[in-house]
Amino acid sequence: MPGFAMLATSPPLMSAALAAAVPAVPPPPPVIVPIEWSLAAVQDAAGQDPALPPAPAEGEEPPAGNEIVVEGQIGPPKSDPMERINEDSYRVTQAVDQALVEPLAYAYRDGLPEPVRDGLGNVVRNLGEPSNALNFLLQGKVGKAFETLGRMAINTTIGVGGLFDVAKKPGVGLPYRRNGFANTLGFYGVGPGAYLYLPVTGATSVRDLIGNTLDQSLLPFVVGKPFNKPAYAVGYFVVNGLDQRLTFDEEIASIAASDDPYRLRRETYLAQRRRDIAALKGEPMSERDRQWLEELEELKAAQAPVPAETAPVPDQADTTPVEPPANPEALLITQPR
Repeated sequence: MPGFAMLATSPPLMSAALAAAVPAVPPPPPVIVPIEWSLAAVQDAAGQDPALPPAPAEGEEPPAGNEIVVEGQIGPPKSDPMERINEDSYRVTQAVDQALVEPLAYAYRDGLPEPVRDGLGNVVRNLGEPSNALNFLLQGKVGKAFETLGRMAINTTIGVGGLFDVAKKPGVGLPYRRNGFANTLGFYGVGPGAYLYLPVTGATSVRDLIGNTLDQSLLPFVVGKPFNKPAYAVGYFVVNGLDQRLTFDEEIASIAASDDPYRLRRETYLAQRRRDIAALKGEPMSERDRQWLEELEELKAAQAPVPAETAPVPDQADTTPVEPPANPEALLITQPR
């Protein structure tokens, strides 16, 4: 069988014959897998700390126990939206105060006899009594309003136009109570508004600035002459400003010696004003305000000079010289190197 022998002895020919007999099967088509890629996702992944769990997808709740709570405040506080401008104004005002206002106030204090200086201050306070009485009346405090009017009448007549504060003497007993339209606005719930530090006025707020302007405008607009003359306005401003500067001299020095004078001035002023409004309403002062005012009092106490008679006297043992040891080098082992 020659044909069988040829197939048996020629394997390549057999493979070709089989390939011709079996039909060719085409290869399967390639599978195309879509790839999702986002530049933002790559950037987020590059900034992600590998030690932290991945951030949840949008709308997905974070897993329990992995919440990150960040507390703090960015930007100026709500009560002081113009903080940067106010702080610059504070620095400029303190420089002017140190160079000009403080020397003038000390010259006013040391150059005028105390009775004359007190008399001028009494006149300025007496001129503010109509505003005090009117605002007590607006606040529904009728008794204090009539007491203030009686005090003004006594000091204007017996006190020679207010030069002498006769009403506060023990026989009469009518103390000075300062009030104003700013207090009335706060009494009826008007908030302080933005905190301001103005070059001439100093620490104030929008509400206090409006109220103080109304206080100073009452006599010129209601009474008229001579309170609407420029001489009255200038004299009132100078005497009142110098008196206020001397009154708060210790407080100004204590605030200037603090770590953050601007912030302490702002917080203590706002705390004092909230305390005044709360007292008019018969409400207690908040604990936060109490802490700020206590901090100011502690600074005042630290700045106050110690009288010579109460200064501690060192013990005799502290003034006795100590003989050096026989071997001074032996002390070196206890000293820091």
